[in-house]
Amino acid sequence: MAIHLRSAEELEKMHRAGLVVHEILTALREMVRPGLTTMDLEKFAEEQIAAKPGKPAFKGYRGYPCSLCTSVNSEIVHGIPSSKRKLREGDIVSIDFGMEVDGYFADSAVTVPVGQIRPEVKKLLEVTRESLDRAIDKMRAGNRLGDVGHAVQSWVEQHGYSVVREFVGHGIGTKMHDEPNLPNYGEQGHGARLQEGMVIAVEPMVNAGRPEVRMRDEWVAETADGSPSAHFEHTIAVTANGPWILTRPKEMTGPSW
Repeated sequence: MAIHLRSAEELEKMHRAGLVVHEILTALREMVRPGLTTMDLEKFAEEQIAAKPGKPAFKGYRGYPCSLCTSVNSEIVHGIPSSKRKLREGDIVSIDFGMEVDGYFADSAVTVPVGQIRPEVKKLLEVTRESLDRAIDKMRAGNRLGDVGHAVQSWVEQHGYSVVREFVGHGIGTKMHDEPNLPNYGEQGHGARLQEGMVIAVEPMVNAGRPEVRMRDEWVAETADGSPSAHFEHTIAVTANGPWILTRPKEMTGPSW
């Protein structure tokens, strides 16, 4: 398993890509409302991308047709934007987006409420985001991949939710998906040791019900029991000063999303 360690210069390049991702995702998050279609989000993203350096990471990747993944309610990942999929009050939509700028990639995701959502669904979003924060805190030199996955799993399961096992976080750099894979579960003290310069897209995917996944088609994964699912993600670098969230401005502090 070849894990690439990125130089300070490379991390700055990835951060430039990450800032584009953050800016566009933040704008998308703010425009979500009942009545929009997921294709409306895609078209807005395309307009924003056209004015930025670089290109969307997902479009054309293994034949994927769009720049965004927009996964609604029980859809876990890889929901394809559609003019037929109208967002309704009480829905949640996970927006996953990546960019390549000057040969370096960044990847992030956020799950957004559509209007007012039920308290139990709001709790799912909160716990999933909190699990990402806990995972990020473990992204320190000397820790192991199992420490990061355990941070997600333990927080999620103590709240009665389950982590998706078929999809995992991943190394990222000059490729969209690179070594190592990072499951959202694991044992403390196990797995590859984290080193300065490692960069991983950390992305808890959490189901309100059971962990099993059903593939609706070649792309869209949804919960087998129809329960809602949430997805939060940031691209994280391991540095001498601790974890660096590359997919947001340096001056931002506090919770990941």
